[in-house]
Amino acid sequence: TMADLAKLLGKESEDLLEHTCKTVPKDQLHLPGPDFIDRVLVISDRPIQVLRNMRAVFDHGRLAGTGYLSILPVDQGIEHSAGASFAPNPIYFDPENIVKLAAEGSCNAVASTLGVLGSVARKWAHRIPFIVKINHNELLTYPSTYDQVLFASVDQAFEMGAVAIGATIYYGSDEAARQIQEISECDLLPIEGDDPTVPLQDLFDHALVIMKHGQELFNRKLPVFVLRCACE
Repeated sequence: TMADLAKLLGKESEDLLEHTCKTVPKDQLHLPGPDFIDRVLVISDRPIQVLRNMRAVFDHGRLAGTGYLSILPVDQGIEHSAGASFAPNPIYFDPENIVKLAAEGSCNAVASTLGVLGSVARKWAHRIPFIVKINHNELLTYPSTYDQVLFASVDQAFEMGAVAIGATIYYGSDEAARQIQEISECDLLPIEGDDPTVPLQDLFDHALVIMKHGQELFNRKLPVFVLRCACE
């Protein structure tokens, strides 16, 4: 109930629940809803395969059919090391437990690394939509560097049955232009078989656990969800 929500939000509840934006009128926004794909996405040049993958995400989990998304992102293992990410909950060293958490939480999809999702794809890819994170930072270098580089390909994501790929772009950083170019050029990667998938360009910005709508990029093959776009 709203009372329960207000209790969880505490002293910020009034500001968060009763705020009215005066900058952009509500009627100028494409608001989430059960018809979001038919109302907003289908009129674009997005291929049929992309629309079908998007439908798979929007129609899965507790929020299915509402136009809202709840995606569990657990891609920090490469960047921060599994010890830093999972030491408080060692059971998540097992990749299957990450996917189980998303499934039991009735998420729309689970986003993680090639290694995590690839190790359980045959068991889980048909049970919950997979989003494969294809680039990462790494903290093994000393002194530390901060750059997103490709660790996986669209082909690999497609072969494991993923419905989308994910990427991080550090907008405002010295490497931003290269990162944008790398992700946009993923359409040059060959894909074997008769799959006609071409791009989806919806950028979703993961902030903590809940997704916020971001901007758009050009990419090919699978829907693109860009995770945690950071500005410096």
